[in-house]
Amino acid sequence: MFKNIFTNFRGNFLGGITAGIVALPLALAFGVQSGLGPSAGLYGAIFIGFFASLFGGTNTQISGPTAPMTAVSMVIIAGIIAANEGDIEKALPYILSVFLLAGLFQIGLGLTGIGKYIRYIPYPVVSGFMTAIGVIILITQILPLVGYYTKDDTAYINEFKPQAEEVLLDKILKDEAGEGILVLEDFRETVKRAEKITEEEIMAESTTLAKSASSGVIGTIKTLPRAMNNINWLELMLALLTIAIIYGFKYITKKIPSTLVALFVVSFGAYFLKLDYRPIEEIPAGIPLPNFEIFTEFSFAALSPYILTALTLAFLGAIDSLLTSVVADNMTKTKHNPNQELVGQGIGNSIAAVFGGIPGAGATIRTVVNINAGGTTKLSGMIAAILLLVVLLAAGPVASQIPAAVLAGILITVGIGVMDYRGLKAIPKMERTEVVVMLVVLILSVFWNLVYAVGIGFVLAAVIFMKKIGDVTAVKSKVVQLDKADELDLPWKDEVNFPVELKPKVFVKRLKGPLFFGYTSDFQELSKEIPTQASHVIIRMAEVPYIDQSGLYAMEEVLLDLNQRNIQPIFEGLQEQLQAKMESIDIIPDLVPKDCLFPDFKSAMVYIKEVVTKDK
Repeated sequence: MFKNIFTNFRGNFLGGITAGIVALPLALAFGVQSGLGPSAGLYGAIFIGFFASLFGGTNTQISGPTAPMTAVSMVIIAGIIAANEGDIEKALPYILSVFLLAGLFQIGLGLTGIGKYIRYIPYPVVSGFMTAIGVIILITQILPLVGYYTKDDTAYINEFKPQAEEVLLDKILKDEAGEGILVLEDFRETVKRAEKITEEEIMAESTTLAKSASSGVIGTIKTLPRAMNNINWLELMLALLTIAIIYGFKYITKKIPSTLVALFVVSFGAYFLKLDYRPIEEIPAGIPLPNFEIFTEFSFAALSPYILTALTLAFLGAIDSLLTSVVADNMTKTKHNPNQELVGQGIGNSIAAVFGGIPGAGATIRTVVNINAGGTTKLSGMIAAILLLVVLLAAGPVASQIPAAVLAGILITVGIGVMDYRGLKAIPKMERTEVVVMLVVLILSVFWNLVYAVGIGFVLAAVIFMKKIGDVTAVKSKVVQLDKADELDLPWKDEVNFPVELKPKVFVKRLKGPLFFGYTSDFQELSKEIPTQASHVIIRMAEVPYIDQSGLYAMEEVLLDLNQRNIQPIFEGLQEQLQAKMESIDIIPDLVPKDCLFPDFKSAMVYIKEVVTKDK
């Protein structure tokens, strides 16, 4: 597991430092987005980053809080806080217990070998979910973008006073029932306790209710008119300046992360100009301490309603991480171990939960930055985490002076960047059923529940797929006489006379059955089967009746790989549906010219003989 971890020290050191610098502003921003504060994001980036790299199965992966994991965590945190009377201190052990349980579930997924099955989630579901994450971040950051914070709006909070009094009275009644002193015929004790409720307690409860009512997508939309009437122009200008620097600085140079430049420039400018801005929550100085309340106050009854939530969070982290692992593989020409990667992510998330960090996963942008800067082994991810720990220990109080508007601006750019524009652009060319799945997941995720939306999308995609395959099978089915059944295992008869002299140069791949989301990973192994001396590959498509969007992108990746290796792909027997889909994203003619499309194997061989002979 740890073999050759210290090779290429210089490259790994530079990669880790660069990735850590990129991770710093994002960790703070995701911590704020989650609701637990910037320190929780920093703790998550430190512990997940170090231990996921140490024990994971992708050498170059950088892990930490990500947009999808933070968006789901935000919903979980808000729900648990609401269930605990709005008291974050009371809710924290249960929140961290859910995060710990999610990490343990990830370890279990890796140890049981389930990691390899994560790839079966269809592309429209993933696309709809990723776009929803971006939309959620954008909408929920509108209020801090304009400098509106519910706890500062006294008039709005006062609207919740009657409801707050009901909540406090209900609490008294529950306490009395628990103590066995509640008597319906005599409410003297109830009245006595109610008279002791102070105005401060009513206002505190009103503030909690107001914050809950204005949180999330629906709450933000409802509160938006008030926010627009109470814009803090200084906060808005700081946020917009942050966004402008993030996008504009990239045109000057890409060697320095523009997010970090925006963080430093706007923060230092606001601080030294003594502007009256709102800083982020204070980041505790010193080494983070474990939250033993997770164990001392453990209650299975209190945690049991969140078991499914923790399992969903574990699966989301697994998907997020393994998708990044595939990106890392493509860049480094290596092969990650999916099950070991899940074990590493689970260990990282479990330890982060104990120390109060929010959960995370493999982060694509940070991983790409690490690889481009020279990172090649696990050491780079560990160095990135150590850098963040040094920042925490040495500059925690300084970081607490960062304007909240700066992190709002950073999150706006994250929300814009995380959306799946590839999928959105493909909507006019995608099949209607796949568009429906994508939009269902998108809408349900934004306006209802992220967790349930993915489950519904997956089931819907599976049902639609089964219907399509059933239709195709019905059309393609035929009766074969028993005395000819053995022929089904023989080579296709038109390949029997394949010229011997062409075999070193020409590779034939026969595909049978639909190319869909459940088969894409195996199909992508195609390019690895082709010998290096090959110059052409004939892909026989006559028995491929259907291709979905996931299969289409898998085909694109394989053909790109073949082109990079100077191997010319040739299609034989391509059906109309497949050709139309490939033309819709320019696979034809960009990767496979139209003169390399043949109706049958015989005509393909005529072309091959002519071209290979000419090359000789």
